[in-house]
Amino acid sequence: MKQFFVIMVVLALLLPGISLGDDFYENQLNQGIQNSDSYAYLLIQQADKNSSGAMNLLNQALSYAPDLPAVYFALARKNLSLSGSGLLQSFDYLVNGFNAYTRNFWWSFTLSGALFFSLVLSFILAYAVVIAVRLPLDIPLLTHDLNESPARIFSLVILVLLSALSPLCLIAGTLVLIGIYMSRTDRNAVFGFLLFLLFLPLFVSGASLYISAPSSGAIKAVVQTNELKGNEYAIANLGNSRLDQERFSYALALKRAGLFREAIAIYTQLAEKNPDARLLVNLANCYVGLYNFQEENRSSLDEAVKLYSRAIAVKPVASAYYNLSQLSRELLEFEKGDEYFKAALNTDRTAVARFRTVSGRHMNRFIADETLTGSELRSYAKANAKKPFTFGLTILPPAIISLIAVVLMLVLVLLPGRLRHTAYRCRKCSAILCNRCERDLVVGQICSQCYGSLLKLAELDAKKRVARILAIYDQQKKRRDVMKILSFVLPGSSHIYAGKILLGLLILWPFLFCTLFPFISAYFFPGNNLISHCVLSVISALLALIIYGVSNIFTRRGIAKGWL
Repeated sequence: MKQFFVIMVVLALLLPGISLGDDFYENQLNQGIQNSDSYAYLLIQQADKNSSGAMNLLNQALSYAPDLPAVYFALARKNLSLSGSGLLQSFDYLVNGFNAYTRNFWWSFTLSGALFFSLVLSFILAYAVVIAVRLPLDIPLLTHDLNESPARIFSLVILVLLSALSPLCLIAGTLVLIGIYMSRTDRNAVFGFLLFLLFLPLFVSGASLYISAPSSGAIKAVVQTNELKGNEYAIANLGNSRLDQERFSYALALKRAGLFREAIAIYTQLAEKNPDARLLVNLANCYVGLYNFQEENRSSLDEAVKLYSRAIAVKPVASAYYNLSQLSRELLEFEKGDEYFKAALNTDRTAVARFRTVSGRHMNRFIADETLTGSELRSYAKANAKKPFTFGLTILPPAIISLIAVVLMLVLVLLPGRLRHTAYRCRKCSAILCNRCERDLVVGQICSQCYGSLLKLAELDAKKRVARILAIYDQQKKRRDVMKILSFVLPGSSHIYAGKILLGLLILWPFLFCTLFPFISAYFFPGNNLISHCVLSVISALLALIIYGVSNIFTRRGIAKGWL
């Protein structure tokens, strides 16, 4: 119901614009709005319903929102065909859609958030799978060692107490326990999780940023203004701001709304503190706004020319040269105008092309404004995100968890070397052994009965030897059957079951990441598939299928040939 109400409000606001077509577009440009995302989404919806006029509607959407990746992806889907030209055109739109991510803060921000959470959650889930697969196999080994050396119960109690502090510590403590029975190579997998805990404060801070930033009115206002999507929200929310980025954005919104003197006061204060070239350009633009093509206000252009020249002295920027070329032609100084225009092209040809695309006889189109870059918007959002929170994963500060991770690392490094006797399984029959209770081992991790049955043939009569070989065969067959089942359930889990934990983890983690990404991406854009990262979600799902298929093929071959 809430979603329906929101859609009806958007339609009520935008349907007049849709009916007027070009008039709406021109009106938006006159307000300094070059990205009408909501209008573009409605056009995409109309294109989905109207196949005959879809291309025209999508091209209109592209002109209204040139920085919106969804428009390019819709065009790529519409142009996709089996012909060579269709494939090339579709691929070109696809590439332009990915390039648009760099110009659209929220799309790039939510994409990085989806990637971040997918990586972290898949990492944790992969280790949970390791524990689920290995713990039933390793608990009998641990029980055997406790029976042989009851003093080891104290180390177990300490690990349990540490693990009780957080679910992540529980995973870490369990990994340390079963890590004792891993090879040196596979223990690196345990160290990987402990390193994750060591840097947990950074992960918590990043997660808090992606959760809190979309709910911040100030961040929304700053992004909307600097990405040329609107001015009203900034004027309503940033009037009492003290941060430089917010005041810069507030003044820019005031200038586009025609409140030039108010904007001049703010830009002047900011320029006194930091005479940045972009500040000086926007300050000069406000004086051009005072002119507003009125002859009696022509004197304000002299102050604008001085400020543009100061901006160029600080740092040559294309907007300053371009604006000077516009003013020169307005003052009928055409030769100077051509010189400044050539200087603008030499500075940034792409920016000049963008300025010319929206050029018109209006103060918000006659000259070009400077805005905060995508990296500056991200730094601003990071600096002003809410205080990090732990999502209920721990009652302790993340720094304490990092300290616990260091302690567990020391335990994992020192404990295996201090344990004189550690249980293990016979490689043939899976019987539990240790050097204390099985002293006559001859070759590798093979019990004396298997050794006698398979190698020292003269020590057993034929019936006992055949019975033992059949028992070993049955045991190995059950083991292979379990691995085949696990390979169909989760890629990499068969390797983990076979004792190749690190290799299995390196297969399992990418699969879980590719599987989770479409769901987490949808979480960041709930309720509207038009603005989800649909193309990347499809690619991610295909990669998950490829990993699943390739892993199954090689796992079954490995089982058949005895690699596992």
